[in-house]
Amino acid sequence: MTTLANGYGGPGPWILLFPLFWAAAVALVVTVLRRTGWRRRIGHGPRPLGDTRLGDAPLAVLGRRFASGEIDEDEYWRRLSVLEEHFGRKGGDAA
Repeated sequence: MTTLANGYGGPGPWILLFPLFWAAAVALVVTVLRRTGWRRRIGHGPRPLGDTRLGDAPLAVLGRRFASGEIDEDEYWRRLSVLEEHFGRKGGDAA
């Protein structure tokens, strides 16, 4: 232990800084990966607005298409009535 403290014939006390260096390097890599969105590439995180994967509710897809401007108001109401006939509205009639 005295060799480490004195630096005579050994690596010196600066060797104790290596664990701090590696901890900082790992923290930097994790931060960069999180900010670049690596989680979205493996199926996590939010999806783009137009992404209609299996499992999306039809009413939600219709609402997103109307909000993004893909369809106009008349087409929205027409398609909504068809979807309500097919899937039914939970909670009773609105009209």
